[in-house]
Order: sequence, then structure tokens, then C-alpha cells
Amino acid sequence: MSNSSDLLDSYISRFFKTEAAGGIILILAAILAVICANSALSVYYDRLLSTPVEIRFGALQIAKPLLLWINDGLMAVFFFLVGLELKREVIEGELSNLRDVVLPGVGAIGGMAVPAMIYVAFNLDDPLAIQGWAIPAATDIAFALGVLALLGSRVPVSIKIFLTSLAIFDDIGAILIIAFFYTAKISATALIIAAACIATLFILHRTHQESRSLYITVGVVMWIALLKSGVHATLAGIILAMFIPMKSRVTLGYSPLKSLEHDLHSMVAFLVLPVFAFANAGLNLSGIGMDQLAHGVPLGIALGLFVGKQVGVFGFCWLAIKLGMSKLPNGMDWRTLYGTAALCGIGFTMSLFIGSLAFEETTIDRQFDERLGIILGSLVSGVLGYLILNKYLPKKADTKASKASSQH
Repeated sequence: MSNSSDLLDSYISRFFKTEAAGGIILILAAILAVICANSALSVYYDRLLSTPVEIRFGALQIAKPLLLWINDGLMAVFFFLVGLELKREVIEGELSNLRDVVLPGVGAIGGMAVPAMIYVAFNLDDPLAIQGWAIPAATDIAFALGVLALLGSRVPVSIKIFLTSLAIFDDIGAILIIAFFYTAKISATALIIAAACIATLFILHRTHQESRSLYITVGVVMWIALLKSGVHATLAGIILAMFIPMKSRVTLGYSPLKSLEHDLHSMVAFLVLPVFAFANAGLNLSGIGMDQLAHGVPLGIALGLFVGKQVGVFGFCWLAIKLGMSKLPNGMDWRTLYGTAALCGIGFTMSLFIGSLAFEETTIDRQFDERLGIILGSLVSGVLGYLILNKYLPKKADTKASKASSQH
């Protein structure tokens, strides 16, 4: 019994250390949400997400249903981690060398612009639906890397770097879109408080403070201020991350930013994103027919993700290479670049998040259409990307043979 228990513990430990673990749990959370929404549990699922949660400090009151606490609160933690990763990559990572970022940067621009244009083409005459133009512009790096992990050691490092770098630029684009296009009525008083928080963070950074509690306390106040200001509160996570010190002035070789990033990674991958997926992926499939699929919103999203991402990422990269702006990374050819571009059509997490902002003031049917389009577009993109890469990546035997020949 003890040996069996140790073996199970060892297997679970190895699973959580794999690249695919976060993506697999995300998929399971989404499947569980769909099961709940299409079974006798649907009543309890809806009641859970609509449960009112309130925090009050004197005159300050924050009262929201549980769903919005997840989307505005938990996702701020996700954006905080994204901000930490962005800062690290710019200072010393994949984004620190300009020549290495041209191709994924150009690909990201195409991968956001073309899907958005496809969506607009299907919804140009609907003033409510047009609000969702940015939904298919997003790429879900957790899912995409999860699909790559299914191909094992056959995937060259260059593909992972290219996909990760492109997703980073994609995240930057999504952050800017949220900041400029998805804001409610602005409260000047709340914005002044948020500005004071930013000034405080600047002082903490300039005086080389390294206390996590100091930064996070100011960050929480800034989150509340942005929540009340009309600017989306999740941006507090990005802003806070920019002020976390990269290097310690006290402890040699210690990085406060990397330490915090490491500590948050498991929490975000195995708690924040699965909870978000469970809360937002519940799609009631009863009565779905061609009429629902033919609506401009799901059609625009699905085709934006499936067609737009492939055309945008691959087409813009092809153009950049032909113009001499960049070159194909080592270990990639045109076919594997196309397969990677198809994987970029997996827009699950960020697409759902942008969709919740775009349609939060409209009807439930819009949210239904949005989820249907995201799930369909992401699913077929993931399957196509996997099939292309599985066909054209070198087999294990070919990889070993090429390594052996290169040693002789």
C-alpha cells in the first residue's frame, strides 16, 4: 500500500512539473463547466456564479456577484504575473534582443489585425455585436504550449520561443485594447487615487525597497481605485509588476521579480486560470442549431480565430521574411511555421476575458454566442495545428539520426 501511495505521489508530482499540466487542467475545468451547464447541476452552477459577495470599509463598498470577483479580482493576479514575465523578458529574456523579436512581433500584429477585421466584416451592421471585435485577436499561450507538449521532444526549442514571444506581444496588444477600448464611465477622484498609488510605487522602486508586502498593499489600493474609476481593474496587476525590482541591492544574486514570478506561477496555472475557465466556459448546448452557429458573433469569432490567426500570423511573417526584415528561426520551415500559426488560433482564456468585457452590458445571448465562437474556433485551431506539426516535425528516429550525423 505504501509503495502504491509513493508511486501515485511521484506520478502526481511529475505531472505538475510538466509543461502540459496547466493546459490540461485548464481543459478539464472548461469541460467541467460545460458539463455543469448542461446537466441538473446547471441551476447550482448559475446560483454559484451569481452569488453576491460584498466587502465594506465604512463608506467604501465593493459589491459584485462571484463571477465578477473572479473576472476583476482573480484575473488581476493573472495580469500581475503577465506583467512580471513581460518585464523579465524585456530586460534579459527573449525580448531583449531586437533582431530576435521582429518576426514574432510582426506575426502578433497580423494575428491581431486580421481576426479583428474578419469579425468586423461579419458584424458591421450590428452596433452591439461590433463591441466584440477584439475577441478573436487573443492567443492562449497555456493551451498552445499544452498542445506542443503533446508532441514531446520532437518540437524544437525555436518553435517554443517563437510561440512564447508572439504570445507576449499578443498579451501587450490585449492589455492596450482593454485599457483604451473597454473602459466604463471615468471617475476623476478614483483616478487621482490610482495616480497617487503609482507615484508611491515609483518612490518605493527608486528608494530600492524590496518588501513584497509594501508593493502588494499599494497594489491592492490601486486595484480598488481602478475598480471604482471605470478603467478595468486588472490593469493594476500590470502596473504593479512594472515597479517590482529586477535585482536586489541587499542580497547578491537574488531577484525579487523572479522570486515573485516563481511563487505566483503555480497559483495562476493551477488555481486562477482553471477557476476563471470554470466560471466563464459554461455553455448550454441544448437546442443549438445552424441558426445559432450562423449568427455574426459566433461566426466572426470562430472564423477570426481559425482563419484570421493563420492568415495573419503566417502571412505577416512570410512578408517580413521576404522583405528581409527577419528570417526563419533555426529548426523551423514554412510548414512548421504554418502549423504554429494555426495553434495561435487557440484564444480561449484571453478571448473569454475580452468577451466578458465586451458584452457585460448586453444580453446573455451575446455571451452565449461569444462562448460558442471561442470554443469552436479554439478547438479546430488546436486540432489543425497539432495535425500539421505532427506530420511535418521530424520523427524521433530522424532527430537521433541527425544528431548522430552532426557529431561525426
